[in-house]
Amino acid sequence: MDELTLVQRIAVWALPLIFAVTVHEAAHGWVADRLGDPTARKLGRITFNPLPHIDLVGTILVPVLMLVFTGFLIGWAKPVPVSVGRLRSPKRDMAIVAAAGPGVNLLMAFFWSLVLLLAHSLIHSAQVIALPLLLMAVAGVFVNLVLMAINLLPVPPLDGGRIVTGLLPMAAARIYARIEPFGMVILILLLVYGIIGKLIWPIISGAIELLPGTDLVQGILPVLFP
Repeated sequence: MDELTLVQRIAVWALPLIFAVTVHEAAHGWVADRLGDPTARKLGRITFNPLPHIDLVGTILVPVLMLVFTGFLIGWAKPVPVSVGRLRSPKRDMAIVAAAGPGVNLLMAFFWSLVLLLAHSLIHSAQVIALPLLLMAVAGVFVNLVLMAINLLPVPPLDGGRIVTGLLPMAAARIYARIEPFGMVILILLLVYGIIGKLIWPIISGAIELLPGTDLVQGILPVLFP
């Protein structure tokens, strides 16, 4: 495959990223609603429509800049509001709500891996359609696994931090929750010193090994990077 142009990269990455962050946030809202908090539903945030979830910086500006300067993109959507006090069992249910986001990203990675197999089966009979779909499917697998892995880091306010808080005894959970105001600083330091990649790559590569089309993902993934 030839190296992709910037326009082609945007076309390949945009849809998988938009739906990865959109469904991630919708899943938080849907699970919260099922557990007693209708806040997200009342605000129209339990939807696959990307528009209510789009964050100008996280969904558009940062991904475009990353794609231009790094060849890869990642982003985020507006967080779904959750009223913890409305949950039936606030401590436990908040952990379940948090786990829904990474969980649905794993589910979407599995979906994209099935799309990948379908596209590969069509590569000789309908290459004009199959080749772009093939690249988009690999991007979908990768971006969802990256989002899943990053969000599972046990740093509040990431989902992993909220899961840990929900699993700890109450006294320890209160102490651990005090990290949250410093969470973004911790993440930036981990990113600057290259630690995040070392933490999340084993999760990503391990998940790829478990999905259908492992060899296809590993073979095509380098094409998506400059």
